[in-house]
Amino acid sequence: MAIVGAFAVPHPPLIIPAVGHGRERDIQATVDAYEEVGRRVAALAPDTLVIASPHSVMYRDYLHISPGAEARGSFAQFRAASAAYHCTYDQAFVASLEAACLAQQLPAGTQGERDPRLDHATMIPLHFIQPACEAAGLNPKVVRMGLSGLSPAFHYQVGMLVQKVANVLSKRVVFIASGDLSHKLLAEGPYGFAPEGPEFDERTCRDFASADFLDLLCMDRGFAERAAECGLRSFQIMAGALDRTEVHAELLSHEGPFGVGYGIAAFTPVGEEGACEERGLLERFEQWRADDLAKRRAAEDELVSLARLSLESYVMSGGIPVRVDDLPDGRTLSNELLTQRAGCFVSLKKDGELRGCIGTIAPTRASLAEEICANAVSAGCYDRRFDPVEVDELADLVYDVDVLGRPEPIDSKRELDPRRYGVIVSTRDGRRGLLLPDLDGVDTVDEQVQIAAQKGGIDLYGDDYRLERFVVERHL
Repeated sequence: MAIVGAFAVPHPPLIIPAVGHGRERDIQATVDAYEEVGRRVAALAPDTLVIASPHSVMYRDYLHISPGAEARGSFAQFRAASAAYHCTYDQAFVASLEAACLAQQLPAGTQGERDPRLDHATMIPLHFIQPACEAAGLNPKVVRMGLSGLSPAFHYQVGMLVQKVANVLSKRVVFIASGDLSHKLLAEGPYGFAPEGPEFDERTCRDFASADFLDLLCMDRGFAERAAECGLRSFQIMAGALDRTEVHAELLSHEGPFGVGYGIAAFTPVGEEGACEERGLLERFEQWRADDLAKRRAAEDELVSLARLSLESYVMSGGIPVRVDDLPDGRTLSNELLTQRAGCFVSLKKDGELRGCIGTIAPTRASLAEEICANAVSAGCYDRRFDPVEVDELADLVYDVDVLGRPEPIDSKRELDPRRYGVIVSTRDGRRGLLLPDLDGVDTVDEQVQIAAQKGGIDLYGDDYRLERFVVERHL
């Protein structure tokens, strides 16, 4: 058996005594469980530690694996430069893993390293594991990987290749999934409170205790963003590393006294690796995903269905737009859509991540129907942040249509509410930035205004600007 153990662990910097200065005692259950992880890892006598870190190099469309022979890092950014760490990389494992990803056409490898230093989400597990291994006369090498903005299936597949490479190289591997749970457990915490925070922690800990990795794959990305977690994709890679393997699961600890959830879980393989067909989750996840997309599509209202029709027709025809008075298959539209005029935004998501968003603040077309059609095409094909949507992506897209009410001037940010109102920040010279309301991960007025200003190239401290608010009618 190549994957001899796996652990989900958090990475609170204050757990390091030089950083915490005694505050680490306020999360003693986490300290105790982490020390138990160190002992268990040493007892497994690994050749290699594979660590997935959300604070290593990260790209939206590529998973980075750290290259080189070794790496160092310290907690200098937390005013504790004396807390320094070093590890030797398993170069043979990294090379084999990169080659395996290339062979499977998975966008992952050693390209694009921006900072070779160890990050704190890697150093904190090493803080507990390395001393325990040294006491046992062991010095396992390390493979460090970041995360990406790609799908749960992608992260699971990378984990599957970790398992495969470990077998090919006959290495004893322990997988470490570094990741905090929700950052929004308490109103007085550094990130505030969101109701999704405790719900995310409860659900994830339940998944840990029962080894329900399928639920970790199926968890809604918007829900996870509202909970402000940082470990879910680490856990998804770990699940792939244990593909088709029966495991004994233990939730060793969970607490969140500072408003951030710290969960520690251990997963011990039992039986033959790869022999448990019911633990082969990739196919089950893909089926769940297809069923979920079909349900969403069946529930689309007239506006969302029109946005989908417009983009799909445009892409599949090679750039011929639909006409609202001559829709395919004899489809007809309501009189309201054909006579109402309003600005609207069309947003596209794929696997929970934004895939395009374009809109108009005020009406620019003869009808709302034409506005939706034009903005759907623009969101899919002309949002400069993304490549144009390809034909094979169309079935994977989820659409939102926001119909904008008339903007109204306001005197101050006190008249805003990021859940209820969108905001427009503008200057006399024509610069303008807009942000829709009720967006995942945008929880405060200050965040909302700052993002809108950035989109318009506006300096909130140096420019003379004005604020407007608006409501939207959201169609999902």
